[in-house]
Amino acid sequence: MDILHLVDRLEALVNEGRRLPLSNKVMVDEQKMWDVIDQMRIAIPEEVKRAKRTNQERDRILAQAHEEASRIVQLGREEAANLVTQHEIAKAADVRAETVLERARGDAESLRADADEYVLQVLGQLSQDMERALTEVHNGIDRLKQNHTVREVIAQEPGSPDATAG
Repeated sequence: MDILHLVDRLEALVNEGRRLPLSNKVMVDEQKMWDVIDQMRIAIPEEVKRAKRTNQERDRILAQAHEEASRIVQLGREEAANLVTQHEIAKAADVRAETVLERARGDAESLRADADEYVLQVLGQLSQDMERALTEVHNGIDRLKQNHTVREVIAQEPGSPDATAG
């Protein structure tokens, strides 16, 4: 389940809770809150798995770039070797081979840079999403703690139903 969806559910639980008079406290269904938190504990590892898959995709792209670069370099070497065998154009073959090699290196570096940039963007967005979700979880926990404290204070006040029941 998407972590942002779970954060929305957590927020909805707080919004659905009953407000305590003369305070900014809200009473929420504790079991529902714990259910959402448990689901978040399950969903966060999924986000980590997604990040791992992104890294694997980056590694795959880099491997392809290396393979393509090697192929281009090999083609350049073969082309250079063929040109060298022809005495009249040996010097031109050296220049051409170096150009092909430089182009291959440039292409490989460009592919690496593009792959790194893509992974940085994806991981950066994932990091922001996870930080936002964690902040919302902490806020929900703080609200729950505040609500619990308010219930304890109300229960200890003289004349409250909880104070006379004990």
